[in-house]
Amino acid sequence: MLTGKQKRFLRAKANQLKPIFQVGKIGVNENMIEQIADALEKRELLKVSILQNCLEDKTVVAEQLAEGTGAEVVQIIGNNIVLYKESKDNKHIVLP
Repeated sequence: MLTGKQKRFLRAKANQLKPIFQVGKIGVNENMIEQIADALEKRELLKVSILQNCLEDKTVVAEQLAEGTGAEVVQIIGNNIVLYKESKDNKHIVLP
């Protein structure tokens, strides 16, 4: 579980990131979770964009992604979700 200080640190880092995944009309599926998990292993921190035509609520999508990938939801801002998962091999973010 992330502390408030760690979340603030990660939010500041995520500010400059562009979303690299989009959740659309079909919502979250296994393939998407697998790809996001791989990307989290490489990057540790990423943004996922929720498109206007997504039928599910963004908090539900965030929970599904976090649960499926084992990541932490750092922030839900607008239609973007920021996820963080400590990498096993490519650790490059040092939390305060």
